[in-house]
Amino acid sequence: MEDEIFKISLPENILQPLFSVSSSSTLNETLEFLIEASRTPSGRLDLGSKNILSVVLQLCQSLSYPLGREILLLSLKLLRNLCAGEMANQNSFIEQNGVGVVSTIFSSVVLDSDSDSDYGVIRMGLQLLGNVSLAGEAHQCAIWHQFFPARFLEIARVRKRETCDPLCMVIYTCSDQSHEFITEICGDKGLPILAEIVRTASTVGFGEDWLKLLLSRICFDESHFPLLFSKSCPDGTSGSYENAEFRDDLFASEQAFLMDILSEILNEQINEITVSSDVASCVLGILQKSTGVIDSVSGCKSGFSSGSNAINVLKYSLTILRDICAQTGQRSSHQHGSEDAFDLFVSSGLVELLLRLLRDLEPPAIIRKIIKQGENEDGPASSSSKSSSPYRGFRRDVVAVIGNCAYRRKHVQDEIRERNGILLLLQQCVTDEENPFLREWGIWCVRNLLEGNAENQRVVAELELQGSVDVPEMAGLGLRVEVDEKTRRAKLVNVSQR
Repeated sequence: MEDEIFKISLPENILQPLFSVSSSSTLNETLEFLIEASRTPSGRLDLGSKNILSVVLQLCQSLSYPLGREILLLSLKLLRNLCAGEMANQNSFIEQNGVGVVSTIFSSVVLDSDSDSDYGVIRMGLQLLGNVSLAGEAHQCAIWHQFFPARFLEIARVRKRETCDPLCMVIYTCSDQSHEFITEICGDKGLPILAEIVRTASTVGFGEDWLKLLLSRICFDESHFPLLFSKSCPDGTSGSYENAEFRDDLFASEQAFLMDILSEILNEQINEITVSSDVASCVLGILQKSTGVIDSVSGCKSGFSSGSNAINVLKYSLTILRDICAQTGQRSSHQHGSEDAFDLFVSSGLVELLLRLLRDLEPPAIIRKIIKQGENEDGPASSSSKSSSPYRGFRRDVVAVIGNCAYRRKHVQDEIRERNGILLLLQQCVTDEENPFLREWGIWCVRNLLEGNAENQRVVAELELQGSVDVPEMAGLGLRVEVDEKTRRAKLVNVSQR
């Protein structure tokens, strides 16, 4: 029915060129035919030579919305295909104000509609703009000037994965190589767009990597994580963690989501990304404030759910710091910016904080069992006022950060010794059901703590006479730290290997 109405009302100069390249008798079938033909490079080139793109743009302008929604969706899909890597069509799209046509279409779509077809139109239009933006600077400028900031912001507020993914593609492609545009998207008018994108993705998820590319560019390359983290809180009250008192709702789900994504990005590209001191300082501040949740968990019989925003923020701040410390340890000290972030950590008391967190925890279950056995032999057991772990794997994450901090850094090794942390860390070299891979991280930590540090090796050796460490808790587990008398290198071995 829709097809017949528009066949009658549309001008002949639009219908005739379309029907001439198809044996179909209806507009729908004709567009479907052209969409299929435009899937190949040769098909796009052939249709471009027949001026089909110009005709379809005219068709889009002649349609009323929402009556012509189905035809419009097919038209946008055809335009998207025509502009997929075909420079002549991409140029023609810009020359004939295709960006303005798409913008006008978007203004007709009801963005809070319940119809999937409406969001399909937006998605298809964004995919079209994404293909055009790949053609070069002039094309990116045309899109940016038409859509930034108002139109981008409207679309960012659409809570649909189908629109969020291509929106990220368009913004990333247009701004990635433009100092002007990247400055704008990181500015007062652009950050609300990014915050809405984070809010949408945290609500409905994302299916493509464009979000991660965009956030990596903004948060790591441009070091705007602190501002975006603050903007991602719906009420905008977060940000000053040094002065804010901890409360259960201090962090929003959007902020936990942002930390999660950035932790994943950094872990995947640990050798490519350099984290600035500003970003590192912000993450450390977030960790310091989020540790308040530990007292809340310990003081509440029911504890926190694994979905607590504060617990998730604590978790991801630790994993980000773990990877920042791993980065700086692997890079040469003269590499630009490689040690800046870590120097900030040391001067801000990160090692002291981590040792305190670890010391305040109850020992691992198997260590507690051994201690309890010893207390039963010696007399009444002492009451414990230790903290509970806020989430599964918390102890492991703390040990991992300490281990990476100590890697080939004598001043950190010395600080741990001076803060009586050696025995504490030796007790982490155990298997623990609540902390997968704790033993492996514990061994890595102790190795880094002792490597090249004669004083630390001496302390370990003095824990038991005759050059081997035989801490009661370790001996009960069948483990021993040995220091080779010739090389003075320490290693963990099973007692059975003696």
